[in-house]
Amino acid sequence: MTMQWTPQELALGFAWYAVFLFSIVVHEAAHAFAALHLGDATAHRGGQVTLDPIPHIRREPLGMILIPILTFVTMGWAFGWASAPVNAMWAHRFPRRAAIVALAGPLSSLFLVLLAGFALRIGLAFELLPSLPGLDIATARAAVPEGLPGIFGALLGIVFTLNLILFVFNLIPVPPLDGSSIVPLFMGDLRAREYQRFMGRPGFLLVGIVVACWVFPYVFCPIHSVMLRLVFGGIL
Repeated sequence: MTMQWTPQELALGFAWYAVFLFSIVVHEAAHAFAALHLGDATAHRGGQVTLDPIPHIRREPLGMILIPILTFVTMGWAFGWASAPVNAMWAHRFPRRAAIVALAGPLSSLFLVLLAGFALRIGLAFELLPSLPGLDIATARAAVPEGLPGIFGALLGIVFTLNLILFVFNLIPVPPLDGSSIVPLFMGDLRAREYQRFMGRPGFLLVGIVVACWVFPYVFCPIHSVMLRLVFGGIL
């Protein structure tokens, strides 16, 4: 049995991938920018203090090309991963700085959520946009925009949803996610280094991903509902 794709669905898939690529590049560039200004130039030397996707794709071609395409084909939305290199010795010497670098990525995703939400709210309040497409996975997958306002609204909706996913998922405090690396921000240096050694044990990465994928729906759904009420209260 072959899957049939309409031109509209293919266009929507391209939109999901384009937003994913932009969002993940902003996320990783924020990590790299923060690291550079806090004393670790590793990502800068790799060319990742940039919104150009090419250096990020070169580092993680699987997570930025293959997996996003497969997830859209199989699940209807594009998702994957990227990474910015960090000097492990620098992170061990300055664990709190490393925690700030880890926090920079999720904060950049939250900024895009708020920016897209503000644009959507203004567009809806002044009736510049026809609907609210893309504000959850189901409607974003089904949304087939018509006309320039519909296309723009769909893109904003995807930016809102996808970056909220990136923000929430990355804050789950298990390795290798950013949330795990943010924890030392609330510790003294000695305890933070002990925490880093503990979390760096082999095998924790796989366990962390499994736990994060299991926990994520329970965490994301209430946060998503709260964000919708905060951003779109009174016009939904």
